[in-house]
Amino acid sequence: MRATNPRLHIGNYEGALRNWVDLQEQGYKMFCMVADWHALTTMYEGANEVSHNAREVAKDFVSAGIDPERSTVFIQSHVKEHAELHLLFSMMTPLGWLERVPTYKEKQADLGGAEREPYGLLGYPVLQTADILLYKPYGVPVGRDQAPHLEIGNDIAQRFNRLYGVEVFQPYMYLIPEDETRAKLPGLDMRKMSKSYDNCIYLSDSADETAKKIKSAFTTPSKIKKTDPGIPEGCAVCQYLKIYSANWEQQWDEDRQGLRGCMQSKNECIEAVNEYLRPIRERRAQLDDATIEEILQRGADEAREVAAATMAQVRGAMGLK
Repeated sequence: MRATNPRLHIGNYEGALRNWVDLQEQGYKMFCMVADWHALTTMYEGANEVSHNAREVAKDFVSAGIDPERSTVFIQSHVKEHAELHLLFSMMTPLGWLERVPTYKEKQADLGGAEREPYGLLGYPVLQTADILLYKPYGVPVGRDQAPHLEIGNDIAQRFNRLYGVEVFQPYMYLIPEDETRAKLPGLDMRKMSKSYDNCIYLSDSADETAKKIKSAFTTPSKIKKTDPGIPEGCAVCQYLKIYSANWEQQWDEDRQGLRGCMQSKNECIEAVNEYLRPIRERRAQLDDATIEEILQRGADEAREVAAATMAQVRGAMGLK
């Protein structure tokens, strides 16, 4: 995850981080990276914030259940092999491949012109490919809508193998959850959950902060009185109940029939969300700056050992001595 913000929200958790924890519990060895260099594609003017953000994101990783004793937690820039492999891949990756990447076109439009477009945006998929292939993974946990953005990585791997006649890299799988319902969690205003919209519930929010946000969340506009029928599919509070409440089907049915008011739904939602986040908050309270630095140092050492072995093979295949 990019270190563009010091806090991850429940959309980040449900869309990716929860899947990482599940895979860890299934016995996979996870490499969980905070992407500080990637953050610079949009934060190069505020680079001084990225280092702080990266450490706070790492705290969210551990708080959410990533176990540093079983999974490797590290910051991208602490493993310089990422930069070296990115450079070597950039020498052999056709420009046309990069210009066709969906996220490049989207970000290009957001920036509003070529004069605002940094090279890092175009080269983002090459660095991302290096991030992945350094660890020769079986698979990459990703949402179904994000899988096309990673296809270039397997293309670069195959091109490398073909150019140098050595099978250094194997194709990686896309580890997509069978049920992606939770990954589509909306923001408090029913738009996409995003810090830029100020519509997020953060993993590090207190119980009181969470309650205040849910009390202001979007509900069915036409439901003025308790007896007015609600439309739970378009209500942010009902969407959270579906994820976090064991009784959501009954709650939704009562909402449709006008048997409950929005405040009842909000109060029950507050209770359910806060209970779900309680163990995450408890783990975060035990993490101080010194502890996270130790975790990140150990993680960088572990990641560097694997990355260095891969780079030795890459240099050997290319005849670089």
